[in-house]
Amino acid sequence: MHAPEQVGVVVHPRRDVDGALRTLREWAAQRRVTIGQVAIHGQPRRVAAPIEARACDLVVALGGDGTTLAAMHAAAPAARPVLGVACGSIGVLTSVPADALSYALDRVATGQWTPRAVPGLEVVAEAVEARMAINDFVVIRDGTGQVLTSITVEGELYARTAGDGLVVATPLGSTAYTMAAGGPILGPGATGMVVVPLAHHGGVSPPLVVGPESRVQLLVEPGYGGSRFEIDGQVLPTTAAEVTVSHRHEYATMVTLADQEPLLTSLRRRGLVVDAPRILARDARSAASGRAPSRR
Repeated sequence: MHAPEQVGVVVHPRRDVDGALRTLREWAAQRRVTIGQVAIHGQPRRVAAPIEARACDLVVALGGDGTTLAAMHAAAPAARPVLGVACGSIGVLTSVPADALSYALDRVATGQWTPRAVPGLEVVAEAVEARMAINDFVVIRDGTGQVLTSITVEGELYARTAGDGLVVATPLGSTAYTMAAGGPILGPGATGMVVVPLAHHGGVSPPLVVGPESRVQLLVEPGYGGSRFEIDGQVLPTTAAEVTVSHRHEYATMVTLADQEPLLTSLRRRGLVVDAPRILARDARSAASGRAPSRR
């Protein structure tokens, strides 16, 4: 990508992003770069004149992981790269903290970055246009009672579950809802999808990892309170009983810088992955005595 001439911005609807916006505007003014605001669903905050993602060379998301996720959805149809900027704590999707934004923009402008293709999930349900998920697709109960789901992979029945629902996630999404539900993390380089039943009542249906060429078919029977479908946290307006989820290898594009924090390091820093108490206590004793912590 050549040095950007038009930059789109997506902002968090409530978080303080004034400092990051000021940095972006100053950087753009010095280089005669045009800034416009890319519209996202449910965004009442206006910080710039509207612009379409396809008219931008780069989309900058100011906020956190949720803001970056919304920016990636907006930019994906036009195949535009997204630079996620953390106005708060660094997450999985944000590339840099707000105080390093000018540095990151300089790196992008001089070509010192790598495009990272992000896979998605194509979700096809009855009477609804196909939708894409970057993190996950969720079936969840919408009141009292349980949701019954039949999980089939390429025509082969895996399990029939009764409980709160289930999550189908990408490798990226495996560090979010599925991890919280006890599912596996699909580490760097892993492909495919993970299916995680939620609070299933009886039976045995452990999380299932399927390959990138597989299709997951779901047959959903809502309980007394009904059920709902969500894509990346947004409610999908359908009560369809049959849903097919398939993997798309390259859906969105993220900007990756050479010194960007790796995924597993990010999970440890944020306290989502924590060492065993026994090891932490031993390290604390070693530190108190002046010895280097053991790595055994």
